[in-house]
Amino acid sequence: MDRAAIVETNFRTRVAAHDFPPGADPAGPLSRADAVALFRAQCLSRALDLQSRAMQAAGQGFYTIGSSGHEGMAAVAQALRPTDPAFLHYRDAAFQIARSAQVPGQAITWDMLLSFACSSDDPISGGRHKVLGSKALNIPPQTSTIASHLPKAVGAAYSIGTARRHAPEHAEYPEDAVVMCSFGDASANHSTAQGAFNTAQWTSYQSVPLPILFVCEDNGIGISTKTPRGWIAASFANRPGMKYFACDGLDIYDAHATAQAAAQYVRTRRKPAFLHLRTVRLYGHAGADVATTYLPRAEVETDEANDPLLHTVRLLDRHGALAPEAALAIYDDTRARVARVAAEAVTRPHLETAGDVMASLIPPARDCRPTNGPSAEARAAAFGGDLKAQRDPQPMSRILNWALTDLMLQHGEVVLMGEDVGRKGGVYGVTQKLLTRFGADRVIDTLLDEQSILGLGIGMAQNGFIPIPEIQFLAYLHNAEDQLRGEAATLPFFSNGQYANPMVVRIAGLGYQKGFGGHFHNDNSVAVLRDIPGLILACPSNGADAARMLRECVRLAREEQRLVVFLEPIALYPMRDLHDTGDGGWMTSYPAPDQRISLGEVGQHGDGTDLAIVSYANGYYLSRQAQERLGAEGVKARVIDLRWLNPLPKEALLDAIGGCKRVLIVDETRRTGGLSEALMALVSEETGLPVARLAAEDSFIATGPAYGATMPSADSICDAARALVGGDTA
Repeated sequence: MDRAAIVETNFRTRVAAHDFPPGADPAGPLSRADAVALFRAQCLSRALDLQSRAMQAAGQGFYTIGSSGHEGMAAVAQALRPTDPAFLHYRDAAFQIARSAQVPGQAITWDMLLSFACSSDDPISGGRHKVLGSKALNIPPQTSTIASHLPKAVGAAYSIGTARRHAPEHAEYPEDAVVMCSFGDASANHSTAQGAFNTAQWTSYQSVPLPILFVCEDNGIGISTKTPRGWIAASFANRPGMKYFACDGLDIYDAHATAQAAAQYVRTRRKPAFLHLRTVRLYGHAGADVATTYLPRAEVETDEANDPLLHTVRLLDRHGALAPEAALAIYDDTRARVARVAAEAVTRPHLETAGDVMASLIPPARDCRPTNGPSAEARAAAFGGDLKAQRDPQPMSRILNWALTDLMLQHGEVVLMGEDVGRKGGVYGVTQKLLTRFGADRVIDTLLDEQSILGLGIGMAQNGFIPIPEIQFLAYLHNAEDQLRGEAATLPFFSNGQYANPMVVRIAGLGYQKGFGGHFHNDNSVAVLRDIPGLILACPSNGADAARMLRECVRLAREEQRLVVFLEPIALYPMRDLHDTGDGGWMTSYPAPDQRISLGEVGQHGDGTDLAIVSYANGYYLSRQAQERLGAEGVKARVIDLRWLNPLPKEALLDAIGGCKRVLIVDETRRTGGLSEALMALVSEETGLPVARLAAEDSFIATGPAYGATMPSADSICDAARALVGGDTA
């Protein structure tokens, strides 16, 4: 039978008969008026759940994961301020409804029904998804169902303390704000969630301010997998650095009083707290889920008998706030009103074209204060003797260090974070001296957890900072890539551009490190980064380009709110020579702080027309070596440095190969799934020129003498060029 219909029938019958489940008497600071307001929010949440099922049955709605059983979250909303950012669990409609009553001018019923209908009028996602969220209510939309939003909530909480000391231009949160993030008991077991809890505790243990309230909505089950009885309390009651609170989410008085106490603890102590909220799950996981197929009927009926709305009517009656008959009238009126509004919401327009859907992939630009380059006095104080050295050719690692210094001098909201970036100065010395120059607030040594590093960046970006998180090696990204794909990149998409994560993720990567680390430190796979819509992937090949491109990346983040990954080729960090030992051919002078390479601008060396060699990073370096050898054989080649790997600089590349007879693509990523596939398609489709590719083998990278055996070399580039030219250089 339809469990939703059974629950509603039970509610009506039992309220009419004054037949309520047992429970404590109302206690706590909740006033009668506020208690009735919370009941109205609960009724609206319930009515929306039921309406979503009716809409789906009629082909007018597209989402039925509801909040029934979790209506106690309305009391948590009442205990917080509307200026407290809330990163919500997907069953928290009651929270958003209750918060909307705290902010004038809201039309929450209309807004949420537009979301159910996936109408392009939906004020949060513009019809792209049914998500909870509202800019006016400080609720960024979440699409995560596995608590992958917890790391960025931790980052947002961290940003509040940092903003007190270094206020960014586009700060969003008040100085005394509390960050709330909620999740289910099943999701609490996910490694992403556990990493966030650990990071919060690790930070709090060191007395670093972290005002975050974790709210675990414990209904005892994740789809069909039960949470062991008592597991959440046993797991979280005694964790260092995080205070534990527990309450009954079926009792709005208890939930409100306990949430208020927890919020007050976090707000005054600036330390994390964990609020364990007992709930039940009604109707199963979603519309298509029938709980009685995997749970005993008696167990399902026990939860139904503990309907939170029945408990609230009982409590209101005992408090003298509302008679049961009046409560039933509110429920009926709410159901009727939702049905009326839904009839209009389903007529509103939908997204129709690919362009409509993709319009919010790229966030809008924002107004920023004009900035001049760092002053001569500030540069002299920061660089000291390094100013003189900037006149001389230097390897990439040192030039990157200077570029980061200038950027941090110019933009006070730029913050670096990652493993070993501070005291050690980075594994390869790229961030040396930055801790001394700018302090621990802006150069943050993190714990060893890439999910938390990226979450820190995402959360700080949402409070106006320009984070530059570092992932120590490209191979280390893969355990945390969902923070970029599922959280950072989707935020502008699912908020219709109202929220964004402007940041520049520095990653040391690619191959060719001699005898060091194998595939853990030599990783030539960038497919996951090129597959994320809206993400910019930059990859320099030399020091001067690295400085100019990094400045453009920070500009893109700061002014255009873009998510950027800056991939630094490790093997080229210390590179000095190009052709012969001691020639210094790969070192460059430090470019002036106002010089940039624009997004989509490629590099070119030579103007030969026999052959265009297209590459980037290490491949560009090797192609330059091959170019000289081929020239001695009479092959006139030009070498093109892509620089920007996503989106591909198509127009600039096609212009750069113009006039050439043939094209050779040199790609240090793997043949399958690598960059060369897209480049081959582009050249073939747009030019018709003879084109060949030399790519890395579909293999991991070995340690020791065979470090480069699976990837292009100067010799193999020459061989491929000769085969393509075929002796024809006329």
